[in-house]
Amino acid sequence: MDKKTTHFGYKTIAREEKAAHVKDVFDSVSNRYDIMNDLMSIGLHRLWKKYTIEKAAVKRGQNVLDLAGGTGDLAKVFSRQVGDYGHVVLADINLLMLKEGRSRLIDAGISKNLSIVQLNAENLPFPKNSFDLITIAFGLRNVTEKQMALESMYKALKPGGKLLILEFSKPISIIQPLYDLYSFKVLPFLGELVTKDAESYRYLAESIRMHPDQNTLLDMMNKAGLERCRYQNLTGGIVALHEGYKF
Repeated sequence: MDKKTTHFGYKTIAREEKAAHVKDVFDSVSNRYDIMNDLMSIGLHRLWKKYTIEKAAVKRGQNVLDLAGGTGDLAKVFSRQVGDYGHVVLADINLLMLKEGRSRLIDAGISKNLSIVQLNAENLPFPKNSFDLITIAFGLRNVTEKQMALESMYKALKPGGKLLILEFSKPISIIQPLYDLYSFKVLPFLGELVTKDAESYRYLAESIRMHPDQNTLLDMMNKAGLERCRYQNLTGGIVALHEGYKF
């Protein structure tokens, strides 16, 4: 693949077109995002996110950036944890997802220590050394220039800051056949049945397969300047939580 093209699922497209294609997918599912996640993970995404929150170990007064934060699942918890003297930025490239998140957060009574920003993770508009923690859950695989995004996250972290990446990854071989069957046969069928949108779910399954595996992403994090990088497989490697620090 040359520098002018990239993957959109299994399709090869011009790099400048990917963001628009991803936007169309998430525009389609924005008001059914929880259903989408439940279908993709059989409900396990809630446990994976809970574990990520535990690993984040957010402290009062900290500044947190939740990238590709969608409907605000993580941001809602972080905003309560940082308290009145901390701040959380909920960020996403998709405006409809942010609107859904804003509505949910307001309903939860959260607004004072929270900002909502539409942005591209490849070029974060924050000063260097801004955040104690950056999280990105199930969003990195949709970014066109992943290495550029990791480098931008590194710059935005404070010295001693932590990056957590929760993402679908490469499962252990024994469960791969069953996982493929679910991803490419069952998931699009359920997507059509529940949301009338099989194609978006087919893309999401393909995007997982095109995402860097655990060790490749680890190398990319190291290349971006992050240190003490490691990952932990969850549910047999269907998902992995990557962790890295800026020193």
